[in-house]
Amino acid sequence: MKGSNPQANTMKKAIILGATGLTGSHLLEQLLHHDSYSEIVVFGRRSVNQKHPKLTEHLTDLMRLEKEEARFNADEVFCCIGTTKAKTPDKETYRAIDYGIPLATAKLCRKNSIDTLVVISAMGANPKSAVFYNRLKGEMEHAVLEENIPNTYIVQPGLIGGEREEQRTGEWIFKQLFKGLNLLMVGPLKKYRSIEPEQIAGAMISLANGKKPSGRYQNDELMELSAN
Repeated sequence: MKGSNPQANTMKKAIILGATGLTGSHLLEQLLHHDSYSEIVVFGRRSVNQKHPKLTEHLTDLMRLEKEEARFNADEVFCCIGTTKAKTPDKETYRAIDYGIPLATAKLCRKNSIDTLVVISAMGANPKSAVFYNRLKGEMEHAVLEENIPNTYIVQPGLIGGEREEQRTGEWIFKQLFKGLNLLMVGPLKKYRSIEPEQIAGAMISLANGKKPSGRYQNDELMELSAN
């Protein structure tokens, strides 16, 4: 299936990269139970460890995603790739993951005429930032948008709630503090609230199925999209 011109009531095929991550796992569950999708294809280095009639899984090296061109066909692609300094202290490897994989994904979408791409970035992404993480995310966003996929959505969540597989004591404490602060963040401060991974997943699906213009969507917008 090449291209993405589904007619009304036509079931769709979606690809997920990063389905074993915190947000990606919620996205996978929501798509598997979504009536608009007939097949969900996961590309990843490790299995999601579940069976479902809609699920197809390809274990592969995402750092060499270009080799998957023949199997990379769908109506929509969701890229949930991201690492951390603790998991990937080497900056070159970090860049290969956080910048390289989303860009390779966008290039495959262009080559295979897939016209809907949703990519997770982060609040504060800025190619001119002095902070390595924010600068890299900003550079990634720019490079992905430069591929000119007709419907490209960059989601910029704030602090993500939920429980990760790996233990991060400092992050856990910070999240507990934010839970109390969320109620105080109103008006212009609303975009700084923490957001749950299932909300991000819901917003990504909403963007892929809506008629929003391509571009970046911030934390507060994601909350509204997930609620709708």
